[in-house]
Amino acid sequence: MKDVRVWFTKKDECKFISHLDLNRVMLRALHKSRIPIWHTEGFNVHPYATFPLPLSLGFEGERECMDVRLIEEYSFKEIKDKLNESLPSGIRIFDVTEPEMKAKEITFSVFKIKLTSESVNADELYKDINELFAKDEVLVEKKTKKKGFKEINLKPYLNNHKIERNIGGAILNITLPAGSVTNINPLLIQKALERYYNINVYFDVVKTDMLDKNLKSFK
Repeated sequence: MKDVRVWFTKKDECKFISHLDLNRVMLRALHKSRIPIWHTEGFNVHPYATFPLPLSLGFEGERECMDVRLIEEYSFKEIKDKLNESLPSGIRIFDVTEPEMKAKEITFSVFKIKLTSESVNADELYKDINELFAKDEVLVEKKTKKKGFKEINLKPYLNNHKIERNIGGAILNITLPAGSVTNINPLLIQKALERYYNINVYFDVVKTDMLDKNLKSFK
């Protein structure tokens, strides 16, 4: 058997497909493609597929991946082509490789976020976000699995970023902790802006990459 990593984009209307539905879409495509994938054993037999770092609902992804296991040699190009034949237009396979890293090595996610608001004009929004990132402390409520909501300070996680002015407001490029140890959703920044400045802010989020602890792209 051979492990392979299937790389894909998730965009447009497909950004509203939940991770559970994405899993169903991928399993259906694997079934239709007749690629020799290893199946789980037991009563509910299905193709084995895992996603190292699932994408949040409503986010677009430029470099997502799914791990599967082949039971015989098969062309990576054919895997790509056959899966694309069965997938919606918003999900496109762009590469198939052998895994070089384990999922637990993912430490950061890179995001490109377009910020707009109907509450304030673009100049005011750009000023507000710069002021937020300049604060010594940025407190916001974060949902946890065990304790419900707890207040955390975002400031330690906001160091690696770049803010650009655009016609509608601002573009934020930021690297945030991700993975099994610490996970900071960029929508917490949206909550912070609304809390500190009492404005409604729309976030158009694209996850562009996943990185290891040394800031190298996950492969």
